[in-house]
Amino acid sequence: MKSSRWSGGSWENNFPDQHSLTSLSVATITNSLVAVKVGILLNPQKAGGLKTLLVLRKALEKRNCEYVLDTETAAMAGEKNGIPASQFSEHVDMAAVLGGDGTMMHAVSRLGVFEKPVAGVNIGTLGFLTTCTDAEIDDFADAVASQSFKTSIRMLLEARVIRKSGEVVTYHGLNEVTIARGETGRLVTLIAKVDGEWLNRYRADGLIVATPTGSTAYSLSAGGPLIAPQSSVMVITPICPHSLSQRSLVLSDDVEIEISPERIDDGPMIFTVDGRDTTRIDPGDRVIVKKAARSFHLLRLEGTSFYEALRQKLGWQGV
Repeated sequence: MKSSRWSGGSWENNFPDQHSLTSLSVATITNSLVAVKVGILLNPQKAGGLKTLLVLRKALEKRNCEYVLDTETAAMAGEKNGIPASQFSEHVDMAAVLGGDGTMMHAVSRLGVFEKPVAGVNIGTLGFLTTCTDAEIDDFADAVASQSFKTSIRMLLEARVIRKSGEVVTYHGLNEVTIARGETGRLVTLIAKVDGEWLNRYRADGLIVATPTGSTAYSLSAGGPLIAPQSSVMVITPICPHSLSQRSLVLSDDVEIEISPERIDDGPMIFTVDGRDTTRIDPGDRVIVKKAARSFHLLRLEGTSFYEALRQKLGWQGV
């Protein structure tokens, strides 16, 4: 996990040295910081979303912070001055996503290549991916205005669906890639290879390839391990396997995983990324999964941590 300050569109280490710091007040340093511009995305399905948007806008304005809405959010607010979220990287210093963990995962697709901090404002309770709840917007706005926050660099998956015809379609995901049975009610057979070497023939309802971030989601429900987000690994988790010997396997994040259907009579299967992008996988198709070249920069407030979220969400004992 990295902790830095954001200044003028890039991470910089341009603060006064210890000697000169003695002659400057904290107020002087704070006032010298460049104002941050925030791009805002809203989940249209979240009840109370527009109310949360209004509260966030007022909080940012009160602290002289700039913001811009993406096209969809602006339309929901009855405005016409939005820009596509895919262009945020050219116009803003960070993004704020209003919704929940699902909205954050969808933001990966909407933002595209965005190597800048992304904050999640959960409308409701705190999630694993969100920065704060809607009741903590003032704390978030204070952190933005003072540029005092942490970023947790999260791995993204790149999945290439290679059709029998040779067509290739590429997807990116924050949590997981899943290949599961489609029209059949029976178990399916999937072949998994790691860096070209045969790993296993799985008889199961499907297979999940998850990031450390995704280890708290579908993979966990399927019996996979919890993995700290800074870990440089991926995990393969079978869904309801026929044999109890077929367990989750944790792999280094520098490997390439290939998954393919083995049997024609299993029929078409369903491929999904973060429960979002869905496509059909037919016999003869292959899915290649590896660590993506880009990453997701999750904004965290000072004093918060992944382990705190575990204690809260899973009911673990804490101090």
